Amino acid sequence: MGTRTEERVETSAPETPAAVPPIPPGSVNLNDFVGESMLLLGAGATVLLQLAERGVGYGVADHSTTLQRPLDRLRTTMTYVYAVTLGTEEEKKAIVRLVNKAHVPVRSETYSAFDPELQLWVAATLYRNGLNMYERFFGKLSDADAERIYRQSAVYGTALQVKEEMWPATRAEFDAYWDEKISTLQVDDKVRAYTRVLLSGGDSPLPVRLAMPLQRFLTIGLLPQRIRDEFALPWSPRDQRRFDRLMATIGAVYVKVPRPIRQLSATYYLRDMRRRFAADKHII
Repeated sequence: MGTRTEERVETSAPETPAAVPPIPPGSVNLNDFVGESMLLLGAGATVLLQLAERGVGYGVADHSTTLQRPLDRLRTTMTYVYAVTLGTEEEKKAIVRLVNKAHVPVRSETYSAFDPELQLWVAATLYRNGLNMYERFFGKLSDADAERIYRQSAVYGTALQVKEEMWPATRAEFDAYWDEKISTLQVDDKVRAYTRVLLSGGDSPLPVRLAMPLQRFLTIGLLPQRIRDEFALPWSPRDQRRFDRLMATIGAVYVKVPRPIRQLSATYYLRDMRRRFAADKHII
């Protein structure tokens, strides 16, 4: 049991936020994009990209309980992602308050969880890896859909301390920001050591540890080569061929699964969040 949240939210409202404007039929909205469970396959790579930013890496290594309770930390992360994209405005505000409260002790002389530049990088990884996974499975988005999702994805950061003007104005500017970060991020021994334990499963339950070799393989395969090198994660041409075959197989099966089943992870985490709000239980 965690601490009581002292939050009260209406749980009977529709899952689609009123703030999202109507889009043309057949178009892809952030709601559709985020709801796909296959995005979870890229969660490990997203986390490592975040850890590669020194302030994030140190903050997590010093303060996070991920190694002790990885499934709960996944739950809290996905609760935030789904709340700010699929939740009601009231749910979004409540989750943001809880995240801000959880961030208060995450600070030192060299980093702070409230640093908007660090939050911008975290938001950028959520957007970029989500886009990468979606297009791997469903093909390249139309320019209009890509632009819409890019604009809407700013919420990952602007829901917290990232100012609207910090989100790159265009996708081209975002690409330049991304490329510059990937080319300059530096990972030190402290973060590498933390990551080694993380990729082994830490203190996870046995079923999670048994699944970690596959998760580790997917995580490394989805990283840019320079970031693999920074984390000292080996990757060979043979690994790349195996990875490509695996992703092609998963993708061929996944796209044939009915959409309600593909979106079960989002449905589960949103319902869990609402049950916890209703019961005044620990959420973040």
